[in-house]
Amino acid sequence: MSTEAWRHEDSVLDTITRYRWGLLGKTMKPVISVVFGSYNRKRYLRATLDNVREHGMDVPYEIIVVDGGSTDGALAYLTRQKDVITIVQHNRGVWRGKAIERKSWGYFMNLGFKAAQGKYVCMISDDCLLVPGAIMNGYRLFEEQLEKGKKTGAVAFYYRERPALNDSYFVSRIYGTIFVNHGLYLKKALEDVGYIDEDTFFFYAADADLCLRMAQEGYTCIDSPDSYVEHHRHANLTVRKSNREIGVNDKQALLERWGHLDPTLSTYEQVHTAQYRDYDDPAHTARTFRRIDRWDVVLFFRTLRDPNGPLMRLVKSITRHPAVLRARERWDIDAKIQRLAPSCGKKRDDDKNEVNKT
Repeated sequence: MSTEAWRHEDSVLDTITRYRWGLLGKTMKPVISVVFGSYNRKRYLRATLDNVREHGMDVPYEIIVVDGGSTDGALAYLTRQKDVITIVQHNRGVWRGKAIERKSWGYFMNLGFKAAQGKYVCMISDDCLLVPGAIMNGYRLFEEQLEKGKKTGAVAFYYRERPALNDSYFVSRIYGTIFVNHGLYLKKALEDVGYIDEDTFFFYAADADLCLRMAQEGYTCIDSPDSYVEHHRHANLTVRKSNREIGVNDKQALLERWGHLDPTLSTYEQVHTAQYRDYDDPAHTARTFRRIDRWDVVLFFRTLRDPNGPLMRLVKSITRHPAVLRARERWDIDAKIQRLAPSCGKKRDDDKNEVNKT
């Protein structure tokens, strides 16, 4: 490569670096890399990004989003966000006449984890909102642990499902070990255990397995008593349902790998427990979900009125079904409707005349 080419490449990398840190004109390396995956949840995605940006982090950070090939406008939206590193990994659909092979949750999260350059990787989801102070409180706790010489590999944030299943926040435990649904990982700990197992688990239980493998390497996973997250459990139910259907074997795979930790426990429900904590969020963070959900209701009723919408298409398909057509012919329904139509029309005209007289 020529000297001019090297200089050009260095210039491009330097520009990318400045954009990456979100600190134009500076070359500070991020301390925290916020990483999450997304697919067809544009409204929730926008809320999550705004929430991260407004979170008040006072250390350099970067945002990495791994998009699974969204078709709802989310991908175009992401590419316009100059403070977001977007990784596109098409995970559904057809390409060149062949169905795209779906990759596991671990596969696309590892794309973000390996690209992260922060000391800590903050894993969240595209349908969650961080309660103010969550990341920085977790970060300070992590720093304190490491300064004391403790081998801490992860810090879990407390979270709860909205709409409410339980008003209390919780962190999950697997065989007694806390694992991260939302929270911070030490990047070095991720490297030491080889990141997420993207082959054994398709969607569920890989996060629990990750923290168990960290524990196997001598790392501890602790909870952050001052870090809270609101998680929307109904965002894009179609995607969530498909994930559950495909990942039915994940929990069994976890039991087979780690069952030796307590042979007396034979079901996932026995080994997976929760640790609860009450907290009154003064910022009422979850109200943002209500605004999004209200807009979803508006869109729903708009689709009901759309003559080309899914409901009307369903009605048309039912009325054209052979069984319905046979019933209409058998009971002479069309003729009855035609006989009723003139009288109904006359009744409406009479009503109009009465209104005019008054």
